[in-house]
Parts: sequence; structure tokens; C-alpha cells
Amino acid sequence: MRHVIACLILGVSLASGGCAQVAPPPKYEMRGAWIATVINLDWPARGTSSQNQINALRTMLVKLKAAGINMVMFQVRSEADAMYDSQYEPWSYWLTGSQGRAPDPFYDPLELAIEEAHALGMELHAWFNPYRANRGSNYTTYASHVTNTHPEWMIHAGRYTLLDPGRQAVRDYNVSIIMDVARRYDVDGVHIDDYFYPYPPDNISRTNADSVTFREESRGFTNIGDWRRDNVNLYIQQVADSLRAYDPTIKWGVSPFGIWRNGTPSGIVGLDAYSTIYADATAWIDDASIDYLVPQLYWRFGGGQDYARLAEWWISQIGDLHLYTGHGLYRADRSTFSGSGRFSAEEVPNQIDFNRDYWGGIWGSVFFRAENITRYSSGNFVEQVQNDQFRYPALTPPMLWKDQTMPEAPTHLDVSWDGDQATLTWVADPDTPRFAVYRVLSATTPDPSVVARDARNLLGVTGRMTFVDRPGIAQDDWWYFVRGVSKNSIESAPSPLISLQGRATSVESQPIPEGPVLSIYPTPFADQTRIAFTLNEAATVTVHIIDALGRSVQKLIRDRSLAPGSHEAIWTAGERLADGAYFVVLDVDGRRISSPVLLAH
Repeated sequence: MRHVIACLILGVSLASGGCAQVAPPPKYEMRGAWIATVINLDWPARGTSSQNQINALRTMLVKLKAAGINMVMFQVRSEADAMYDSQYEPWSYWLTGSQGRAPDPFYDPLELAIEEAHALGMELHAWFNPYRANRGSNYTTYASHVTNTHPEWMIHAGRYTLLDPGRQAVRDYNVSIIMDVARRYDVDGVHIDDYFYPYPPDNISRTNADSVTFREESRGFTNIGDWRRDNVNLYIQQVADSLRAYDPTIKWGVSPFGIWRNGTPSGIVGLDAYSTIYADATAWIDDASIDYLVPQLYWRFGGGQDYARLAEWWISQIGDLHLYTGHGLYRADRSTFSGSGRFSAEEVPNQIDFNRDYWGGIWGSVFFRAENITRYSSGNFVEQVQNDQFRYPALTPPMLWKDQTMPEAPTHLDVSWDGDQATLTWVADPDTPRFAVYRVLSATTPDPSVVARDARNLLGVTGRMTFVDRPGIAQDDWWYFVRGVSKNSIESAPSPLISLQGRATSVESQPIPEGPVLSIYPTPFADQTRIAFTLNEAATVTVHIIDALGRSVQKLIRDRSLAPGSHEAIWTAGERLADGAYFVVLDVDGRRISSPVLLAH
């Protein structure tokens, strides 16, 4: 059944081999990133001003969007604290350097993150740590921190202090924290991580820390392990019930440890969620008490924690809920992973390709963590996916059990010109969360219902009622239309089409060159530049960068067969390259075109 559903969402015929005939890229794919705030992992940098924090968060989100990310999980609670203006819990130490101290000048990080992500056309899921109250940090806790106001709720395991999952009062309190955010902020989803009962060496099974709670609130259980798992199950269900009663459009998901039980599937070995942190994800699936699951499959292909075997096992369990795999991108860079078993540059891109072979069973990917996309090379991950797996944007996948209502169609689509830049504007219902902008090269008027099925015609996704494009020069007409997109990625009917009559500037008499056309924007650039080129006929293309001495710096496209029309590659220079002049070289069936570009960090 899932196979059929996947085909229907794509809008393709099941005839002549069904989904096997559908070529990538997928139009619907979750491409998420965790933004970790605990111990200032991704954001904010320690000791920086409010304005610097604001600028850094905006820049991070823009870079994530440019890399192809369409959803971020922003950590708002790491130690029973708040990265937002909370009436229940104190401001996070990791924000201001003093727990309970508000930012000065004041701003609300969650509000800012939501506004910026939505403007960029991305979903934002508020990420909560469910039980951790103190990870062994030595800073002073604020007077209103729950460790001070409710010490009877605490259990201690090694260096950790955590809220006791066995107490109904704790579950009620934790749910109230989540619902406060759901009611006051325009979040697209709520997400919790894998810190239920603590991991070794602080695991609870080595203590009797919750023995009193077990006696007082056993609910008829005689096995403490089963009771602990049920404590977590009750919390998961209570959050689900509360969110669905308030706003069923909010997505609710969990990212458990990647191994459910040691030895499952056969040949898999390692610490497991079921017996160590007492998290039974299969129970949540069976009860449909989540919308999506993101098992943390932070391993490579092969060995005792084989990515492929684990992913296939999770597919066999997930049913009709959504499965996104968590990728350990941090393991691809020596700055964020110093242990043995560092990933090769191809590992995570290959895992994305693997997921696509199971599209409809695996609906996408979430990457840990954001700075391995925006700051660290991570095996040139960004350059790889921008020119391959994430070359085209994608909508987040719709959930069949969520609201299927279509938004109103945008109207009054218009275009204005500034040099080679076309700015599209339209009118739409202000409550429409996102807009999908389509561009089609065609000599005749295209049918939006047909061309919208092909992700290669999806130009971009935005939260604004405007979009800027540089379409390039073409012999046929460029056609644009826009569709509203609901929170559940249900698209509206199309706006009226508009044609740009095959031109890229307001000078209608501009001649169309016979050979390939190459353009670079911006130059000079500090971090990233777009390399656009137009082919008049199908060709085998290589795009690479050389320095002023003629040495090859990087290949962006290697011997790829491309169709006629406009194409684009992204060059992210990174911090390792020196400022100065470089050359973009375009090889097209033996013909070579080059153009200078200036890097100035």
C-alpha cells in the first residue's frame, strides 16, 4: 500500500512499471538539520552580543536553505531551561552565560528562528530535551529552576540530574512546557531527542534512584524495566493527545537511538534504546502516538551497526507513519569527530541515495548537526549535494492523516526587471505558510498540473510573496507559475502563468549566442557563488575551478550528460582557500569556456 501512496503523491502513472519509471529527484523529501544550542554546539557562540547572535542565526538559516535544507529542528530546551521567553523555565545559561538572565538588548531566539525560517520557506520544529535537568554543568542554577522548586521530582544518575519519568506530576509538567510553546509560537512541529533515561556510564539500571517512585506509582507493574518503558510511552502519548487536541497540524516526532534492541536485526550489535534508555519506539509506532520517527543511524554501511540493515529494519516497522533517518554528518569532519571510523566524503551522500531507493518507506533525512553544513567542510558535503542530491528544491512530504485542505491559489502574478534579474510578485492569502515557484522552458503554454509533477521544474520554495530569478537566455519561453503550500505541503491550484518570452534582460533584441553561455553571480564573493550556464543542445559537461596558477581546486560537475536549457552549479569556497582570483572552467563536448571569479572572505 505504501508503494501506491508514494506514486499517487508524486502524481505519476502506475502504468508501465509504476514507480520504477520515476527518475529522481523526488519532489517531496524531508531535508532537515538539527541546530543544537546545548554547550553552544551550533549556536549561539559563547559570550557574544544579542546582535551578533541574531546575525549568526540568520546567516546559519540562510546557509542551510542554500544547501537544500527545508526543515530545521531548533533546540529550545536542553537542561529544563529555555531558548525563548518562558513563564515556566529560566533563560538558558547557553544563551547569556547566566541561567535566568534574559538577552540584553532583548530578543526572543525562538521567535526569531521561526520568522527567519518561515521567510525562507523552511519548516521549524521546536526541539525539546524531555527529562534532563542538569548534565553535570557547574554553573549556578536560577532560583526558579525546577531542580530548586521541585527537588522531589529529581533523580540522580552519575553526573546527571533528571526529572523522574515515573512521576505523573513530571509528565504533566513536561507536557505543559511543550504546550506553552505550541500555543504561543507558530511552530510547524515539536520534536524530542533520545535523552529519556540516561546513557552509560550514568545509566539508571546501575542505581536505585527511582525505586521509591516505582513503589509509589507502579500502576501494577512488577518489572521495573517494563515500568520505565511505559513511563516513556505514557509521556509520548500525552504529548500527542495534547498537541492533536490543540492544533492537529503541528507535527510530532522523536529521534530515538538507532538500535532498537541489541541483535535486532540479526547481526546488529551495540547499545540499544529498549534496554538502556528504556525507549520502545515500536510501541509508539503501534499506538500511532507520533507522526514521524528519526532513528539516529550515525553509522556507515557495513559492520555491526550497518546503516543499510538498520534502515531496512526501521522501514519494516514504521507502517504508514513517516520515517526520516538521522545521519551522523558530524563524523565526516575532523573538527567535530576525533575518533576512529571517520566517514569518507561519499558516505552521507550515498546514504541519501540509499534512502531514495526506499522512497515512501524513508521520506527523507535529518543531519546532525547544523554547523557540519554551514561551517565545517564535512567532506565537501554541501558542494556535493548542491550539485547532485539537493540540486533541486523539495517540499516536505505531506502526511496522509493530516489536513488535506488546499490553500487558495495565488493571483496577480507579475514580473519586473533589473538587468538580468527578474523579480516575481503575487497576491495571496496572508495565512498561506509557503509558496512553490515553478519555472518551465517551453515553446508552447505548459500545463501546470503536468509540469508541477517534475521536481526539476520546482524553482524554489519561499515564505514571501516575491521571488528573484536569473533565468538566463533561451530560445524558447520561460514560463512561471506559483502555488500556495499548506503546513502539510498540500498545494493550491496554480496562479495564472506568466511568460518571459525567452529573455533574461529587458532588452528584447539581445541576440542568443550560438554556443554555451556562462555567468557567475556574485563576484567578488565571500562564501558562495552561483555558476549558471545555458546549453543550446544536449552535451556532456564538466565544471571545475582552477586557481591563478592553473591548479585544479574543485570539480563541481564531472562528465555529466545534460539536456538543453539552463543549468546551475554552486561553489562554496569554504575557509581553506585563500582570497584571490580563480577561474570557473566549463567544458562542453570538448569546447572550453572560462570566466574569472574573485574570492574575498
